[in-house]
Amino acid sequence: MLLTITTTYQPATDLGYLLHKHPERVQSFPLSFGQVHIFYPEANAERCTAALLLDIDSVSLVRNKDRAAMMDQYVNDRPYVASSFLSVAISEVLGTALHGRCAKRPELVEMKIPLQATLSVVPCRGGEGFLRQLFEPLGYTVIAQAHILDEKYPEWGMSPYYTVTLEANCRLSELLTHLYVLVPVLDNDKHYWIGDAEVEKLLRHGKGWLENHPERDQIAYRYLKHQRPLVRRAIARLVIEDNAEEDSAVQTETTGEAVIEERLSLHEQRLGAVMAVLRSSGARSALDLGCGEGKLLKLLLQDKTFVKIVGVDVSYTALEIARNRMHLDNLATKQRERIALIHGALTYRDKRLEGYDAAALVEVIEHLDPPRLAAFERVLFEFARPATVVVTTPNGEYNVKFEGLPAGKFRHKDHRFEWTRQEFQAWATKVAERFGYGVRFIPVGPEDPMVGAPSQMGVFSRNP
Repeated sequence: MLLTITTTYQPATDLGYLLHKHPERVQSFPLSFGQVHIFYPEANAERCTAALLLDIDSVSLVRNKDRAAMMDQYVNDRPYVASSFLSVAISEVLGTALHGRCAKRPELVEMKIPLQATLSVVPCRGGEGFLRQLFEPLGYTVIAQAHILDEKYPEWGMSPYYTVTLEANCRLSELLTHLYVLVPVLDNDKHYWIGDAEVEKLLRHGKGWLENHPERDQIAYRYLKHQRPLVRRAIARLVIEDNAEEDSAVQTETTGEAVIEERLSLHEQRLGAVMAVLRSSGARSALDLGCGEGKLLKLLLQDKTFVKIVGVDVSYTALEIARNRMHLDNLATKQRERIALIHGALTYRDKRLEGYDAAALVEVIEHLDPPRLAAFERVLFEFARPATVVVTTPNGEYNVKFEGLPAGKFRHKDHRFEWTRQEFQAWATKVAERFGYGVRFIPVGPEDPMVGAPSQMGVFSRNP
């Protein structure tokens, strides 16, 4: 299996400093599954190419009873294709470059230089489209050459194997990190046991790019070898870290959206409107989904009508703030038994959310990526299925009324969308019809005759 990395940055031989491998020497390294050889097919001031040749001993692997279940055929594709074996080789042999360290030339580490990586053969379970979906959002130009299954029998069609070239101006550590994570994702398999340590690896190497990758969920699913509990844990933590910078702004409510809406006391009006709907619904148990710092939870706790209250948020930080603000640890036993805080993501089914009379989502859905709304809809309306659901979201039409908000900008930088009244009503009506609910709409805040109210509410009632 061959990986080459080429640069035309001048002097191009600086690539040797970044890789910690001298261009004038061939170096070999023994690994538990074979040998890795590093050499330079070309090395001059204008162009330098480093090659990693991975020689896998598949016979030894099959005979190793610890790995026999993972590779039970003497004849297989592992010695010839990029796979998790390559990721291990990168980590073991190019670990210093992978982690962005260069003692002799530290200034090179942070430099974006022209890089071209070629993987001689990559198994892509998902085709060229999936290959591009993985790398193009990271800024790579992708050149993929598909290989026919057997040239003697063209009627057999194309194989799942590709020769892939990636080109970008980027840091070498970024390129190696993306290869380390995404090559096993393309292969859709790993040669070793997957556990909690692998979640930590994914979070560590995915930091700074995986959080907002459009294929984040699929990457986690494949990288963690389809083990759903691990995937859920990884996704939840990725979202938490992605929103870490947002937490202080969202939870202290001193910047961004809160400042823009401050003069209207809009948040208090929203909470009051939501509480009025929940009380009138006759609910005795309620979910606050995306509870944040717990302002709605506090109101629910003060109302003895609600005997079972649960706050759910993807952010540990938000849940800790909510716990402290409500002084949960100091509540009387009966009061404390009424309320629980749950860490979880709203795009994965969670049986802990089932069996409640009502659910509220106060300014939450606009923080979800539109492609993930369908998963959220099923989690809430198909599986949790409360009798009443209250959803509030900003009315994008009203943004022109906020003096401090530049034209075309959202009220908060973490918003993925801000719907018009028509868009919100179209979405809510479709969801209601699909899952057996009726829905009515209520404006929240002062209504303008042209652009409506600053916030909009949909009240879903499950059909008998």
